[in-house]
Amino acid sequence: MALLSMIVAQVATQGAQSGAVSTAISVWNLTLKGGWLMIPLALLLLVSIYIFFERLFATSRVTKTDSTFLQNIKDLIQAGKIDEAKQLCNNTNTPYARMIEKGVSRIGRPMNDVLVAIENVGNMEIAKMEKGFNWLATTAAGAPMIGFLGTVTGMVQAFYSLASAGQNSNVSILASGIYEALMTTVAGLVVGILALFAYNYLTSRVNKIMNRLEGNTMEFMDLLNEPAQAPKK
Repeated sequence: MALLSMIVAQVATQGAQSGAVSTAISVWNLTLKGGWLMIPLALLLLVSIYIFFERLFATSRVTKTDSTFLQNIKDLIQAGKIDEAKQLCNNTNTPYARMIEKGVSRIGRPMNDVLVAIENVGNMEIAKMEKGFNWLATTAAGAPMIGFLGTVTGMVQAFYSLASAGQNSNVSILASGIYEALMTTVAGLVVGILALFAYNYLTSRVNKIMNRLEGNTMEFMDLLNEPAQAPKK
């Protein structure tokens, strides 16, 4: 800490003596100076962005449900039209419809068997919606570590360059190496934070969908408990 304070003080003194000339450094130039570890961080960022928007659109399609679906299923079951109810589920092609289709196919068995069959399908549907979430979680945890690794290796190179300069060494050599090395930490934190927010947002969406599916499942189970006509042979 004392060394960094000394570097900052000396750089400030040199800047004042040279007329306090300010230089603008573009983000792109700093990114290029971050070293080869910026490449995996850029790849992690691109993949995370793709997963986020792909899962966002996928979960948006899941939330679009027909409000009359359950009522139609109820009418068909009470009329004994089990095959027609299955066909309606197949035509609807949503996670909820696939869960109900499994429940309809188990009509006549103990209620607990029907519920277990629906829950198994629901678990598989949730797993499909969470595809790619592990990548986001890994990126959120791993990107800052990659950035820190780049900073450590950059600091080693900076001090090595300072030592190799010998009598010609000056504080600008070390300062230049340090700010270049710190770029990987900044990039790693940015990628990690974005992946973390994306993961938490998508997880909250899936949790809401899961709660809705559970509520709809209970409605279907209540439907089966109502008096119904015997299925037609």
